[in-house]
Amino acid sequence: MRDAVILGVGMTPFGRHLDKSHEQLTQAAVRLALADSGVPPDQIQMAVYANVIQGFFAGEMSIPGEYALRPLGISGVRGFRVEAACASSTVGFHLAVDHVRAGLCDIALIVGVEKLYSDDRAKKFAVFQQPRDLVEARAYLARTADLLAPVPPGLERESPNVLMEAYAAQARLHMATYGTTQRQIAAVAAKDHSASQFNPLSQYRDAISIDEVLAAPQVAWPLTNPMCAPISDGAAAAIICTADIASRFTGRAVRILAAEQQTGSNRAPHDYAHHVTRIVGDRAYERAGIGPADIDVAEVHDASSIGEIIQTEALRLCPPGEAGAAAERGETALGGRIPVNTSGGLVSKGHPLGATGLGQIHELVTQLRGGADGRQVEGARIAIAENSGGFYGVEDGMSAVTILARL
Repeated sequence: MRDAVILGVGMTPFGRHLDKSHEQLTQAAVRLALADSGVPPDQIQMAVYANVIQGFFAGEMSIPGEYALRPLGISGVRGFRVEAACASSTVGFHLAVDHVRAGLCDIALIVGVEKLYSDDRAKKFAVFQQPRDLVEARAYLARTADLLAPVPPGLERESPNVLMEAYAAQARLHMATYGTTQRQIAAVAAKDHSASQFNPLSQYRDAISIDEVLAAPQVAWPLTNPMCAPISDGAAAAIICTADIASRFTGRAVRILAAEQQTGSNRAPHDYAHHVTRIVGDRAYERAGIGPADIDVAEVHDASSIGEIIQTEALRLCPPGEAGAAAERGETALGGRIPVNTSGGLVSKGHPLGATGLGQIHELVTQLRGGADGRQVEGARIAIAENSGGFYGVEDGMSAVTILARL
C-alpha cells in the first residue's frame, strides 16, 4: 500500500447561500482546492461527489457531480457519487484514499456539497422528517425511556422535532450514566462558539457565554438553541495524491495516517465501551501507530453539543464520563490539554450535511499547516477527525475516523 497525502483543500463559507446553486458551490470549493494543491484539473484521475439531499430538495437526481465538475475541465475520470448521511464526504474521502493507496489512481478529488436553506419553509424542514429517520428516533426514545435523567419540573414540553428529542435523550442518558450536567453541555457549546470568532468560514462568529447558552430558547431539554447545529449551505473539497508525486506540485502536503470507518451495531444504550466510534477509533490509532495521547487537535461530530462529549470520550481523548467536566475546566478549549472543534464545530461553523466531513478535514489541514490564525493550536503535529452518519438503533449509523500528520 502506498502512502497518501492531502495536497490541497478548499471550502466555501458555511451559512445561507440562497443565490448559489449546488454546482456553483461545488465549483467554488473545487477551484480553491485545485489552487491550493497546484494540480491542474486535467491531471485529476478520480472524482468523488458527496451529497445527501440534492435529489430530494432540488430534484437533481441524475449525474450532479459530472454536471458540476466537467465545466472545470475534470472529465474522463473514475467517477463516484457517495451518500452516507452526515458522513458522506468523509466516506467519499476514505474511498479516494483507498484508491490512491491501492494504486488505482495517483491523484483524486473529493468534494461534498449541500444546500439546505430555502424560502419554502415547509420543504426545508421536510428534509429532517424522513419516515425511517423518525421511526428510528421514536424507537430510541421508547428503548431508553426508563434510563434517562428526568426533565426538571416545568420544562417537560415536547419538541416538534423528533430527531432533536432523540439527541436530548442521548444527553439525558449520558447524564444518568455519568452525572454529566446541563451546564457542562453548555460549556462545550460556549467553547465552540468562542472558537468560531476566529474562523472566517464559520456560519456564526459571535462568542456566547455559558450562561447565555443556558438562557437561550429550549429545543428539547437539556438542549438549547446554541447547543444544536443550524441548517447550513456550503461545500468543501480536497485533493489527495501519492506521497511520492506530491513534490511535483506546489501544495503543502499533509500525511494521512489512518482513514477508518465502520457501521454501527446493536448494543445496550448505555454500553459506551462498544460505541461504534470507540471501535473504529481504536482501529485508526492502531493503523496510525499512535495513541490518543499523541493527538494535538481534534474535530468531532457535534450535531448537538452532547455529541462532542460522547465522541471525545469514544476517541479516548477524555475518560468515560469526564468530557463535560473537562470542557468546563477548559481542557478541550484553545490553549487547553486537547483542543476539540477549533473550527467552531457543527454547532457554530455549520452543518451542510454532505460537506460536513470535509469541513473538518479543511480545519485540520489548516491547523497542521499552522495557518489557523487566532484559533491556531501551537505546535500541532497530529490531528484526528470523527464524522458520524445517520442514526440506527442506539447509535450513529456509521462513524468515520481520520488521522492526519504534519510532514
